[in-house]
Amino acid sequence: MPNVLISSYLEPRHVEAIQASDARARVIYRPDLLPSPRYVADHVGTPLERTPEQQREWSALLAEAEVMFDFDYVDPTSLLREGKGVRWVQASSAGIGRMVERFELHRSGATFTTAAGVHARPLAEFVIWGMLAFAKGYPQARKQQRERHWERFVGGEIHGSTLAIIGLGSIGREVARQARALGARVVGTKRTVEGLRPEDLGVDELRPWTETKDLLSEADYVCLVAPHTAETEGMFDDAMFAAMKPGAVLINIGRGALVDDDAMRRALDDGPLAGAVLDVAPIEPLPSDHHLWGRDDVIVFPHSASTSVRENERLTELFVRNLRAYLDGEPMENVYRHDRLY
Repeated sequence: MPNVLISSYLEPRHVEAIQASDARARVIYRPDLLPSPRYVADHVGTPLERTPEQQREWSALLAEAEVMFDFDYVDPTSLLREGKGVRWVQASSAGIGRMVERFELHRSGATFTTAAGVHARPLAEFVIWGMLAFAKGYPQARKQQRERHWERFVGGEIHGSTLAIIGLGSIGREVARQARALGARVVGTKRTVEGLRPEDLGVDELRPWTETKDLLSEADYVCLVAPHTAETEGMFDDAMFAAMKPGAVLINIGRGALVDDDAMRRALDDGPLAGAVLDVAPIEPLPSDHHLWGRDDVIVFPHSASTSVRENERLTELFVRNLRAYLDGEPMENVYRHDRLY
C-alpha cells in the first residue's frame, strides 16, 4: 500500500475526500509540520523553520512516501535527499518549470503532474475583468475619483473587439470561451497547431506561436498565457510592442519574464500601449519604487488572480483522478515535461 504524503495545507474535508477516494493508498497528513496558510488555498504558507524533532519526523515520513501531494516548500530539495522512494508528485501550481529547474528536482526521477486547468476559470475571469476595465474607462474613472473630479466620458465595448491569446493551453481556451461569450473575436497561438482547427480550441483563428508578431496589429487586447521558457523569455520586446495596434491593452497572466520591462515602459509612454493589466511582474514582490506602481494606465495584482476560494476543491478532484490512474497504471493528467519546462 503506497504512502501518500500531503505536503502543503489542505482543509480537513479535502484530506478526508482523498482518504475516502481509494482504499489502496494510505494518506498521511501532518499540518503541524507544514507552513500555515496566509489565505485560502495558500500552499507556500508562512515561513516555517522546523525544530530538529519536527525535521526528524518529517524526514521519516518523506522517506516512506511513494506519492506526494505538492512539494515540501520548507525545503524543496528534501525530495532529493529523503524522498528517494517518491515516484510521483502532484503540484498545486501549473507553472512549476522554473522551480523544478532551480532545485534540480528532475534528478529525483519522480514523475511530476501540474495543476493545469485548476486555475483556468478564475484567471479567465480576471482577463475579462481587465478587458472590461479598460473598455469602460476604469483607469480614467479611478484617477478622477482620486482627484474628486467629475467629468463624463465615453466608454467602449468588448463586443466587436479582437483578443489575441498567446498560449492556448487550458487557461487560454477558457479565456477564449468567456471572451467569445461577450462577443469578442478571438485569435490565438499555440506551440503546435498541426492537425488542429480553430474550433477545436474555441477560437476564431489559430496560428503557430512563431507567428505571434504577425497577429498583433489586429488585436485590441493581447493576453499572455505562455509558460516561461528559454524561447519565451523577454519575447515581448520593443519590436513586438511596435507591432501592436495603437491603443491596445496588454494583459499578462503568464510570467513577468515574458515581457521586457523597459520595452513595456517605452510602449506605455510613447505608444502603442494604452495600458496593461498585470497579475505577474518582472520582479516579485514588486519593489515599492518600481515605475509600475504609480501609473494610472497600469493595473497591478500581486500574482493572485489564479487563487480562488474553490482552488483546493478543484485540486483535490484532480489529485483523486490522478491517484486512481496512478494506482491503476493508467496515464495521468498534466504530466510535466522537463524538456519544455511545462
